Amino acid sequence: MRSLEVAMIGNCNIAALIDEKASIVWGCFPRLDGDPLFCALLKSDEDGTGSFDIGLHDFSHAEQSYRRNTAIVETTLHAHDGSAVRVTDFAPRFKRAGRTFRPMMLVRRVEPVAGRPRITVRARPLCAHGAARPETTYGSNHIRFITPSVTLRLTTDMPIAYLMEERTFNLDRTTTMILGPDESLQTGIHDTGRDFFEHTEEYWFEWCRYLSLPFEWQDAVIRAAITLKLSNYEETGAIVAAITTSIPEAPNTVRNWDYRYCWMRDSYFVVHALNRLGVTRTMEGYLRFLINVATLEDVDDLQPLFGITQERRLDESIVESLDGYRGMGPVRIGNQAYDQVQNDSYGHIVLAATQSFFDSRLRQPGGQDLFEQLEALGEKAVRKWDKPDAGLWEFRSRAAVHTHSAVSCWAACDRLARIARRLSLSERAAYWQEHARTIRDGILARAWNEELGIITASFGGSELDASLLLLAEVGFLAYDDPRYVATFHRIEADLRSGRHLYRYIAEDDFGAPETAFNICSFWYIDALAGMGRREEAREIFEEMLRSRTRLGLLSEDIDTRTGELWGNFPQTYSMVGLINSAMLLSQKWEDAF
Repeated sequence: MRSLEVAMIGNCNIAALIDEKASIVWGCFPRLDGDPLFCALLKSDEDGTGSFDIGLHDFSHAEQSYRRNTAIVETTLHAHDGSAVRVTDFAPRFKRAGRTFRPMMLVRRVEPVAGRPRITVRARPLCAHGAARPETTYGSNHIRFITPSVTLRLTTDMPIAYLMEERTFNLDRTTTMILGPDESLQTGIHDTGRDFFEHTEEYWFEWCRYLSLPFEWQDAVIRAAITLKLSNYEETGAIVAAITTSIPEAPNTVRNWDYRYCWMRDSYFVVHALNRLGVTRTMEGYLRFLINVATLEDVDDLQPLFGITQERRLDESIVESLDGYRGMGPVRIGNQAYDQVQNDSYGHIVLAATQSFFDSRLRQPGGQDLFEQLEALGEKAVRKWDKPDAGLWEFRSRAAVHTHSAVSCWAACDRLARIARRLSLSERAAYWQEHARTIRDGILARAWNEELGIITASFGGSELDASLLLLAEVGFLAYDDPRYVATFHRIEADLRSGRHLYRYIAEDDFGAPETAFNICSFWYIDALAGMGRREEAREIFEEMLRSRTRLGLLSEDIDTRTGELWGNFPQTYSMVGLINSAMLLSQKWEDAF
């Protein structure tokens, strides 16, 4: 049965997921949002199509781990007779000729480590979202897979007939398989694989060397940081919400979405995490992408999400050729939320871009030109703060004036005032501060429920959602403000299940949510710390660490009864929440000795 106990590899151009038996079960080409040529993760039958398997004869069990501080995964397969092989998987990434080499390529190295292992290699990609097999041709040491979107060449130093015919053979030496562009290698296959491995390992060691880390939980933060980096489409700077589509949020539900796009709502927390880690180049690239899509808009409403090369139309369709994760369809390509109205987007962009004006490390700090571009977003926030929208949670069939969206519009004005002061633009600072004051007063008057004594999720409403925890995070209310304290306690009573937090419990377009939302649990942890309940926050954070997969990854959702992870994987927002909470809660370096 398929599970999310998979390893992620990638190089900021492509990415893949590898299961516990060293089978590549997910991988899109020629980029993160491309055709999933390896799509077995979303197939209910396990006939091997849509995967790339390394099968060990008389298989017994397997072990899997990342090489320390890298995006290189090793899977050791053991047979009942004591023989074993080690499969090393990675996507090449390193500095070459003054730039980063990150080809559309996966490398697999298989080496015997015990006994006389016998293996069978099955490379069975599909195309057209699982509907067809690629056309294949072959040469003396390669197979060519020809699809409508890309042609891939699998080059190997194993006997090509064994690969073509899926023959079992004795593995008596290391064999290398390189799946990449339809180009001849410049050097020998074995030497190329070894050279790419050594340079890729060194790249990740060096990248991790410059991370700003907390004193505690360093391994967890490093793994989260690498995963966040792998979710970055470096060519444009976009960061996808996840590399998968249609992993359901809960068992047997139609809450199946395509997350291979860049959401504006994620921007503040992603920038926050990248800043804390000191990953300034990735942060700058991401900010450039955000500012590009936000300031080139020629329509009144800012889209809530974009494709990784700024695509605006992301029309959603259902793929009949794939069954879905564990047969739980539908499988969707595209995401119709792109045409929703989500008024929180203006605030998230401004919140994220504020970093540009206050971070002296950046090569291109924010100046008056950028400020004026952001002011255009601020003007939209002023017009939109009290208008109905689909909200943070993207309700598909109803609209309301959501408190989170209104507070995000306030944050846009508040940060523009701060930026103006930074730029010594006193008149503009006063202008934006006045708008911030007006919006804040309006929110407190209309989102406060006098009868319940709390701030509610929408104006004039009575329901809660976890986004209200962020009122203190963005500076709208202080942690000790009685209104925040009362709202926090009600969220804690109503939305908490064990050590996890639901985003809301009221029924939505698809019924009541069945799983907790991992980012909300991190918001709750941070709010606990802000309210002085630091030890309790640390305990719940430790529980979230235990909720990760064996390799340290998190999806979007978790079943609070079973602890099983659900939702698209790995979820950038969840990994960002882990990073931010670890930085907040860790013992300080200077106090550690």
